[in-house]
Amino acid sequence: MFYTSAKGIILTDIRKYTLAGCLAILIWSTTVGFVRNVAEQLGAIGGAAMIYSVSSLFLLIFIGTPRFKDLSLKYLLIGGALFVSYEICLSLALGMANNRIQAVEMGVINYLWPSLVVLLAVFTSKKSVDKRLYPAIALSFFGVAWTVSGDGGISISQLAENIATNPVSYSMALMGAFIWAFYCNITKRLANGKNAITWFFIATAITLWITYFMSNEPAIVFTSGAAIDLLITGVAMGSGYALWNIGIIGGNMMLLATLSYFTPLLSTFFSALILDIELTATFWQGVIMVTIASLLCWWFTREKPSATIDMAPYIKVE
Repeated sequence: MFYTSAKGIILTDIRKYTLAGCLAILIWSTTVGFVRNVAEQLGAIGGAAMIYSVSSLFLLIFIGTPRFKDLSLKYLLIGGALFVSYEICLSLALGMANNRIQAVEMGVINYLWPSLVVLLAVFTSKKSVDKRLYPAIALSFFGVAWTVSGDGGISISQLAENIATNPVSYSMALMGAFIWAFYCNITKRLANGKNAITWFFIATAITLWITYFMSNEPAIVFTSGAAIDLLITGVAMGSGYALWNIGIIGGNMMLLATLSYFTPLLSTFFSALILDIELTATFWQGVIMVTIASLLCWWFTREKPSATIDMAPYIKVE
């Protein structure tokens, strides 16, 4: 016997859609480790270009491309520019990190975006907000600083010293978090319910290839292991978006929203597993702070739907 919701969605189908969304979250949680793994074998820029090329092909096959005439020009230009910038910042920050532990740090910095989405939404919205949002946002930044500072705890000098070892990667990771926050706030108004993710992935791949050919990075040398890792990473990234697309169509968004904000913790766990590294207790403490801050930001913006900023449209995991 089947029971339907107010929207006519069969409950068994809701479970299938929700399962697809849950799988997307798990798959996305592996991408930091996978991207770093490919970058070590194929180069930071060349590896990223290959990953997005494989992902683009995957999305072309399984999602396809919407017609340009169905898409807003502003959405394509502004949304596309922000998306491409974000993906390049994140992938290169991971690939150019000095070592694997620093690459995982870049992933943690990336997860400042949920708090930044809220912060930007607060600035642009006329709706009232829960004042507890502000300490939650501060906690996310404190968590990142705690992670990057190392085992000695929070120290401005130690933080500055660690960042000075690779300012380019740290800057790109932080810029990426801000760019994605802008993307979430802007494209919601420009997209008109359309999804140009495949075009955006293709644009990212093309931009990375142009960057690669203009750089001094050595020629890409393939091995059987590198080819397998590339295929796994490209398919993982593409299937994450494909499954998430299915999940948000008819899944339990409250459950998916809650699970999505555990991604910093899941991503760090899978990254450590994939990259075969051991993270310190201090590192995990910082990751937990960022995760808790993300959950608090989501909770405080959901608590009074009629009076606060709705975070559901901004959910995204990477």
